[in-house]
Amino acid sequence: MATDYDAPRKNDEDVEQDSIQELQARRSDKSSGVVDEDETEAAEGFELPGADLSGEELAVRVLPRQADEFTCTSCFLVHHRSQLAYEKNGQMICSECAA
Repeated sequence: MATDYDAPRKNDEDVEQDSIQELQARRSDKSSGVVDEDETEAAEGFELPGADLSGEELAVRVLPRQADEFTCTSCFLVHHRSQLAYEKNGQMICSECAA
């Protein structure tokens, strides 16, 4: 619950004047601050500025595997030879997959 620090504070006289019914109503009304909100519905209505990329095309230049690179037979990613953990029966495994 947000607290307004600029609001005047209650003194002892004000606290004594609060009725028992009012205090009981506040105590039983604790669950009223809880909001059941579906996160997916809330996210659908939220849009980031400049996030519409529907008209954009990606232009990526793909290079073939170089002589100092290998394709890991476990994760199928292309790595530099320095990341080669071991080669067994012609199957090359990178250091990340070997760990």
